[in-house]
Amino acid sequence: MVKLKEDDLYRYTPSVVAATIAIVVFTMLSTLHTYRMFRSKLLFCLPFTIGGIFEVIGYVGRAIGHYDRVSLAAYILQSILILVAPALFAATIYMTLGRIMRATQSESYSVIRVNWLTKIFVLGDILTFCVQGAGGGQLASSDQKKVKSGQNIILGGLFLQILIFGCFIIVSIVFHRRLLRQPTRQSITEDLKWQKMMVVLYVVSALILVRNVFRVVEYIGGRDGPLLRVEWPIYVFDALLMAATMAVWGIWYPTLIRPRVGRVDGAEEGSQLSDVHGVVNGYQAGTAASINNK
Repeated sequence: MVKLKEDDLYRYTPSVVAATIAIVVFTMLSTLHTYRMFRSKLLFCLPFTIGGIFEVIGYVGRAIGHYDRVSLAAYILQSILILVAPALFAATIYMTLGRIMRATQSESYSVIRVNWLTKIFVLGDILTFCVQGAGGGQLASSDQKKVKSGQNIILGGLFLQILIFGCFIIVSIVFHRRLLRQPTRQSITEDLKWQKMMVVLYVVSALILVRNVFRVVEYIGGRDGPLLRVEWPIYVFDALLMAATMAVWGIWYPTLIRPRVGRVDGAEEGSQLSDVHGVVNGYQAGTAASINNK
């Protein structure tokens, strides 16, 4: 058993082997996503790809922590980037539902107007990103009050993310049922695999929800709680689930909802660029807030 020092940022010595495996896996998955995004020109998948890169950098921070348990920079990297990466996955997931509705010409079946659907969920996602990032920036403080405050802020962000995801799943299910009951002419096109894409949305949403519930339980327990005193839970309930999320999305990519794969018209490309620009600006603000709170 490793003897902990007073200034150690971890309650254990991070495993360099586990961190290296995670780095390799997320690097491979991020490379796959980068290739598929540029190959298909689906620019709205950029946040998902950036989320994978965040995972890589985060686990690099954990690998550094094996050799230096008091490295503040490495600790902040791993605590913030691994924490907020799923919020970036969620942004692309939210934008995909709106594109399914447009591809099947079934916008009227949505509980929320399609023009507002992506904006509402993505803005909510950016808010959770900023809240969690701000809380994560306080975890490395030597002031225990700040650490406790940071944990509470993260909990608030996680609860909000779970709430938003729950609403998203309800909206998705209602839309799905309505379209199955009354298919549109476009929805029965053979090369438009919208139903398969809906299943993919449900699977990745469920994986992220389970991970978020784990994180809530982890932070409720506090720094001396059972889940933060040992390392294996973060790999079983976070790294493994997020790797599965990236693998599922990488294999069953949103090209499923574009009849003519490889072609993007000017209007669609302009819409994607607009969406991505807004999302990236929001996450940049969140990242800046995280750094300023460290």
